[in-house]
Amino acid sequence: MKGATPEGARNEQEAAHQVRGMFARVAHRYDLANHLLSFNFDRHWRNHTVRRVRPMLERPGARVLDICCGTGDLALALARAPGGVVYGSDFCHPMLEAARLKAGRRHARLCLFEADALRLPVRDASFDLVTVAFGFRNLANYTAGLAEMRRILRPEGVAAILEFSQPRGVVFASLYRFYSWRILPWIGGALSGSRDAYTYLPESVRRFPRADELAEEMRRTGFRDVVYEYLTGGIVALHTATA
Repeated sequence: MKGATPEGARNEQEAAHQVRGMFARVAHRYDLANHLLSFNFDRHWRNHTVRRVRPMLERPGARVLDICCGTGDLALALARAPGGVVYGSDFCHPMLEAARLKAGRRHARLCLFEADALRLPVRDASFDLVTVAFGFRNLANYTAGLAEMRRILRPEGVAAILEFSQPRGVVFASLYRFYSWRILPWIGGALSGSRDAYTYLPESVRRFPRADELAEEMRRTGFRDVVYEYLTGGIVALHTATA
């Protein structure tokens, strides 16, 4: 288990710097590109995640943090569900500003702050639920990211990681690879003006650990009751675990 490795990055600091820069360049078209490139399945995946963690959201006084929140789609979906206070954090300022604008327009009960997910400025055992959607694979150190998630969770708190995976089935996997490597960078680059960001995306998915490998690393980090499920033929996987 290592972490995100954009081309040319020689260490974790350079990797984080490059990832932050890529997301800053595409923030203005990030939502449009996500919905179009995923055929709107990204909304379904986030809503499914909210349904899975609803028991935690409904805990009296529940405190929830969505790390690597980007433009805030999952954090806003969590905030719409009945429950306690929802926070969102991201280390890319333009993405966080986009999330603030959306939260303001929707009058959402969402508190946002800028922070690196590997060094969160919060006390130990501060949250009942910590989530991350399509941001975990961009961390410069996956093991450190898991350890930080566990650190800030209260006893019996839950972590939920929604992330891209490798599709199952030979035919579907072949079609997905063709789309990811040939079609997605072209459309994403045209929409955002940053082809490198959407060339990085399929490469980052290819290098990301398999669902079973991530589950095993969560157990090694100290999480219990680790389970995962594949969605949409294995394009994404949702992991949940208890601190």
